[in-house]
Amino acid sequence: MTTTEKRGGGGMSEQRRLRLRLEISREAARLFWEQGVAATSGDQIAEAVGLSTRTIWRHFRSKESCAEPIVAQGVVTLMSVLRSWPRGSSLEDHLAGELARLGRERPPVDLADEMLAMKMIRLADTEPALRTAWLMACDQTEQAMVVIIADRLGRPPADLEVRMHAASAVAAVRVLDEYIGAALLAGADLGELKDVKVASRRYAHAIRTATGGIVGDPVD
Repeated sequence: MTTTEKRGGGGMSEQRRLRLRLEISREAARLFWEQGVAATSGDQIAEAVGLSTRTIWRHFRSKESCAEPIVAQGVVTLMSVLRSWPRGSSLEDHLAGELARLGRERPPVDLADEMLAMKMIRLADTEPALRTAWLMACDQTEQAMVVIIADRLGRPPADLEVRMHAASAVAAVRVLDEYIGAALLAGADLGELKDVKVASRRYAHAIRTATGGIVGDPVD
């Protein structure tokens, strides 16, 4: 039995538990966006998912925390691409190639989920609890980035410079995600970002600039 198939105390597999949490999160996020966080109740979230309110509270500590799984979807695609970054490729080339491939195949995150994540990240500007969820997702991203950068620099993950570069890179990505999300939801024309090469250069430039050019080039 694999780790994701193991049963918890309630008889539910971990994989099923994660799927259910994401399902609940989708409906909570839609309600938050449509009517506001304050106007949304746990009972409404439960009704939208077709579950009991008691079940909602078994999976989430508060109604605001229901947004956490969908908010985390906002960084899944980029991190899945970065984890497969070959040492002999530049960041621009790798991002362009992988994002183009994912455009043809099944991406790790559905477009609808990415749009919901953008909406929650936008709401986070005025909702402290949602802001916390977004920053938690960024913190998890930073931990993953530490491993990626440590490997490319040939240093241990605990190295101070590695950690500083990881923190700077993730902060730049966070700001870029927030900017793009806010612009898209405001109806701005960001058509150039539909071009994979343009989007790849934008993110690669943000990471290079944040790390003083240390992260981005091929390494031996």
